[in-house]
Amino acid sequence: MRLLLTGGSVLCGGGFQPMEIAVSEGRIVSVSHRLPRDGASVIELNHRLVVPGFVDVHVHLREPGFSYKETVATGTAAAAAGGYTALCAMPNLNPVPDSPERLRAELEAIGRDAAVRVYPYGAITRGEKGEELADLAALAPHVPGFSDDGRGVQSRERMRRAMELAKELDRPIVAHCEDESLLTGGWCVHDGAFAQKHGLPGNDPASEWRQVERDLQLVRETGCRYHVCHVSTRESVALIRAAKAEGLPVTCETGPHYLVLCDEDLEDDGRFKMNPPIRSAADREALVEGLLDGTVDCVATDHAPHSAEEKAKGLRGSLNGVVGLECAFPVLYTELVKTGRVPMEIILNALCVNPRRIFGLPGGAIEEGRPADLTVLDLDHEGTVDPAGFRSLGRATPFAGRRVEAAVCMTLVGGRIVFPEGLEPSPHGSVGIIRGYDCPEGGRA
Repeated sequence: MRLLLTGGSVLCGGGFQPMEIAVSEGRIVSVSHRLPRDGASVIELNHRLVVPGFVDVHVHLREPGFSYKETVATGTAAAAAGGYTALCAMPNLNPVPDSPERLRAELEAIGRDAAVRVYPYGAITRGEKGEELADLAALAPHVPGFSDDGRGVQSRERMRRAMELAKELDRPIVAHCEDESLLTGGWCVHDGAFAQKHGLPGNDPASEWRQVERDLQLVRETGCRYHVCHVSTRESVALIRAAKAEGLPVTCETGPHYLVLCDEDLEDDGRFKMNPPIRSAADREALVEGLLDGTVDCVATDHAPHSAEEKAKGLRGSLNGVVGLECAFPVLYTELVKTGRVPMEIILNALCVNPRRIFGLPGGAIEEGRPADLTVLDLDHEGTVDPAGFRSLGRATPFAGRRVEAAVCMTLVGGRIVFPEGLEPSPHGSVGIIRGYDCPEGGRA
C-alpha cells in the first residue's frame, strides 16, 4: 500500500519546504511538490513539519533481567511517542551481552516486541566488571559499538587493550567516564552550592573529566574511534573540543537535563537523581556552547527507568536514572530553540543526523530510496509534561510539570505508523484521508 504525506513542510536541502512524501514498501519513493493520489492512502499533515526520525544513542530498555523497570515493548513505545525511530540500547542487563550467546535473549526480545529500530551495544568487559575483556570480535558483527555504561573502565591497560581491539574491528568505544577513586561515599548530587547548602555528599566533576582525559590519551596511542557518554562538565567539553581540533576520532553526547537544568533547579526528589548529576550553571552554559560549536555531537536522553519505589527515596536513597524519551524534543525546542539560544538546525543535527553518522545507522535524510523513518512535529502546541501519561514504565523525569510549546504528532518506522497507536491509513485502493488529528496532550506533549 502506498502512503502519501501531504500538507506539511519537509526538511530537505538544509531547510523546510512545502513538499509531499510518497512511501511504499518501507522506503521513501518520491519527494516532490505534487504527487499522484491514485491508489494512495493520504495523510493530511495540516502545516506540520516532517523531519528524519530521531535517534537516541543512549537508552536503557532493561530487558532481559529487569523487566519490572521497563521492557523492550514499553521502552520502544515510549520512543515512538517521542519521535524516535532508532535506539542504541545499553548492555547493563542480565545476562550482560558480553558474548553472542548472552546477546541472544536481548535480540529475541527486540525482534519480538520492538516498535522502533533497536541496536544493542556489546559490553567492553565480561559482566561489565572491568576485569576480563568481553568477546569483542564475536560481538562486533551484531553491535554498533562497545560500552560498559553504568561504570567506567578503571584499568588504563584494560581500556587500552579494548581500544586496540575495537580499532581492529572498526567499532567505537562508547565510554561512561567515571574515575571511582574520586567519588565520595554516598554522593548524590553535584559538588556545588546545593550540596553544601543541604549538607549532601557531592560528586566531584573531576571524577568525569579525569577519565575523559585519560581516555583521550589512549585514543592518541591507538587511533580508536571513541564516543563519550552523557558529558556533564565544562572541563570535559574543553578536553573534547581540543581533541577534535587535534584531529582525533572523538565524538560525544549530552542529555536534555544537562543542557536545560543546573543544580540550582534541584529538589530533594528521586526524579532529579542521575549519574552523572546535574551540575552547575557554568557547566550547563559550557554544554550549550559545545552544542553550538559542534563539540557536542548528539543529544541523548540516557533514558533509565526504575520502579516508583526505587525512585521514592529522595536524593540520598533513590537509584540513579531518569526517563526522557517522551519529553526530550518538546523540552529542547521550548527551552533552547524557542528562546533563541540554539538554532533548530543544530538540535535536528544532534537528534537526526549526527547519531547516524557516528554509528553508521541508516536513514537521516528525506530522499528517494531512504528508509521511511519519519517524525512529524507541531511547533505550535502548548502542553505540560505529565509522567502519568508516559508509555514508559518509568515516571521519574526532572521535567515533570514543565510547560512546553511543541509536540511530536506522528512517527513512522519503515513506512509503518508506530505513533499514535491505532492511526491507520485506509487500506482501500482509493484515496484514504486522515485529517486534523490532535497532537497528544499531557506526558506526550
